Amino acid sequence: MKLIRDLATLPDELRCGAAAIGNFDGVHLGHARIVERLIARAREVGGPAIVFTFDPHPVRLLRPDLAPPPLTWTDRKAELLAQLGVDATIAYPTDKALLALAPRQFFDSVVRRGLGARAMVEGSNFYFGHNRSGTIEVLQGLTREAGIVLEVVEPVVVAGEVVSSSRVRRLVSEGRVAQARDLLTEPYRIRGEVVAGAGRGATIGFPTANLHGIDTILPALGVYAGCACLEQRVWPAAIHIGPNPTFGEQALKVEVHLIGWQGPLVGRMLEVDFWVRLRGTERFGSATALVAQLARDVARAQEIAQSQGSGQRAGKLVDVVD
Repeated sequence: MKLIRDLATLPDELRCGAAAIGNFDGVHLGHARIVERLIARAREVGGPAIVFTFDPHPVRLLRPDLAPPPLTWTDRKAELLAQLGVDATIAYPTDKALLALAPRQFFDSVVRRGLGARAMVEGSNFYFGHNRSGTIEVLQGLTREAGIVLEVVEPVVVAGEVVSSSRVRRLVSEGRVAQARDLLTEPYRIRGEVVAGAGRGATIGFPTANLHGIDTILPALGVYAGCACLEQRVWPAAIHIGPNPTFGEQALKVEVHLIGWQGPLVGRMLEVDFWVRLRGTERFGSATALVAQLARDVARAQEIAQSQGSGQRAGKLVDVVD
């Protein structure tokens, strides 16, 4: 995985290839189609396949009140793009000077001088430059003038609707992580630092890692089957998002039970994939009833983990939606 943040230090071997510019949040099937064509164009011109993205998302500077919660953090985005075959991801530090550039200025500065691009691949809804005034038609004129090959990729449609980051974001926020998985190149993932909790889970036989500092959108409240990535291994997991009403607690928590893990976790960074929503958050009449339900949740999560190992996709499972 090559992640670069400064165009001025871009090595020569990463210039003069094919470039795709955009946010690529979530890295969904529409992005995968763009990358597929990007790699093909890079081979035609004999150069690298480069994705140029923005960090942070431009809306966070222009209209922070309207900025959508991200689906991926920058390193994860670069990792997912590398898995698709991209040679390098440039996460350009977004500032107001960049966003003030007119379309031609942006094109000359980034595409021609910065990247030395010989080909470009973009989606049909691509905009660039000040106030998004650079349309795909404007880009067609600029690339034609510069002798740069431009390929415009049509969106991917699944179940009658265009695949987009906003669609994935909506599904995740509703808890429909299995349906979101059908639109993504990998299961939806969050990350956070494990912090000390009340320790109640360990006393009832289900110790949990409490995650703090999560910087992407959280799925809806409920219990999920998934996995946790730790020490270069993947551990089946049952994940709870929400308060603990059985014990009179109202604070929202993200608690992850790593099935089979033994040992301390506090202070470590944990990455967690979501496969399917099992149920909503509930208040139980007693700790005994809660423990019985947790045992069923963990058994179901382990069962789903075994199906993942046999090659079945999480997206073929069905989320429980209240």
